[in-house]
Amino acid sequence: MTDTPRSRPPLDPTLPPRAVDALLVDTTPWLSCDGCFERMDLHVEALLADPNHRDDAMEHHLQGCAACADEARSLLDLLRAGTV
Repeated sequence: MTDTPRSRPPLDPTLPPRAVDALLVDTTPWLSCDGCFERMDLHVEALLADPNHRDDAMEHHLQGCAACADEARSLLDLLRAGTV
């Protein structure tokens, strides 16, 4: 019995539309994840105090970075629930 390599189906190199959209989000003004985390508490507290609060750099970063957006959403949920 000999080992013959199995043929694999070709990989689909295309990205799903949602991934392409995430890569193309305009993040101007640019803010790094480190900068975002430094401002996260103040940003979330400001949103709780004033739902119309705007911070363009934070909002653009959160639109393009799922990890930071999840962190901000979790913090906002915790503070709204009054568990912190």
